[in-house]
Amino acid sequence: MKTLILCVLTIIFSVGAAFSQIDKKATPETVALYRNLERLSEEHILFGHQHATEYGHGWVGDEERSDVKSVTGSHPAVIGIDFSGLSGRPDDAIAKTKEALRKNVVDTYNRGGVTTVAWHFSNPASGGGFYWKDSVSVAAMALIKPGGSHHEQYKKILRTIAELAQSVKGRDGTLAPMIFRPFHEFDGDWFWWGKRHTSKEDFMAVWRFTVAYLRDELNVHNFIYAFSPDNKFNSEYEFLERYPGNDWVDLVGMDNYGDFGRDGKYNLEAGLKKLKIVSDYAKKAGKLAAFTETGLESIPNPTWWTDTLLKTLKAQKMNLAYVLVWRNDTKSPTHFYAPFPGQVSEADFVKFYNDPYTLFEKDLRGIYK
Repeated sequence: MKTLILCVLTIIFSVGAAFSQIDKKATPETVALYRNLERLSEEHILFGHQHATEYGHGWVGDEERSDVKSVTGSHPAVIGIDFSGLSGRPDDAIAKTKEALRKNVVDTYNRGGVTTVAWHFSNPASGGGFYWKDSVSVAAMALIKPGGSHHEQYKKILRTIAELAQSVKGRDGTLAPMIFRPFHEFDGDWFWWGKRHTSKEDFMAVWRFTVAYLRDELNVHNFIYAFSPDNKFNSEYEFLERYPGNDWVDLVGMDNYGDFGRDGKYNLEAGLKKLKIVSDYAKKAGKLAAFTETGLESIPNPTWWTDTLLKTLKAQKMNLAYVLVWRNDTKSPTHFYAPFPGQVSEADFVKFYNDPYTLFEKDLRGIYK
């Protein structure tokens, strides 16, 4: 059985440490999470799974269930949710989604786990959803920035997000922190905010406005802001091409499926190099770092967890706060990224779970203190 004493969480942090958040009014729990993630990343990594407790392989909406828990006895340390349903829909549907998200975040917080938020943001200026669709989608980043034709509409959407952020109070009456990761994989072309569809100046302008409006105008103080391109960079210079600046980002990360077995192609050397770029920049800039998305669809490789993922994470000294794999679809027989009982990689995932380097929800103690 995995036993681990997280005495690091009791360390008193010195004033003026190299790591500092961009929100000087962040709630005490958000500050504690940020600092504890930084300390834990020196020796460990938290494991995360997208939509882990909302649904899984062949099920949906079961209280206290996750596929990861069914295999290991513990939920993931990091639970991924999505703000995709908070715009572009009727008001009653948005209200229903908001309540479901609120409950998910609060439940995770009360258990002592961590929430990270993706945002598959439907195009506010055209059809096409969050993907770019030729002849349907419009380049909306220029339209939602300050002065743009859809800027007021964008502010309304951010107000909806702020309302949710200010509603997620745990049983102790404090707000649950969230790692908010907007406009992810922006170096690809598949989303309407992708590189081919917006200038770097407009991208950075929207990013800075988003943070400033949520933080300074709407008084959201329980967000940790995460910046995560896909894996299309090979140097720090390329990684930072659309970086809005250290005053606007708390955590830097990377989404990378392509180097870790997608379509049967492995390039672990390249994947490690890119993770090292992320980790090294974070150390230099006083930021958190994370492997914000990865995974192998259907997990056909029975030792992927230890021979591919864990081996890469431990190959060099890196300080990564968490690694998150993508969701397990409830209906698809093939679209899943975490094992479930009977799945071919189940035994190897238990080895991954038992490794002292990896942390799951049961391993966390006082991460908000």
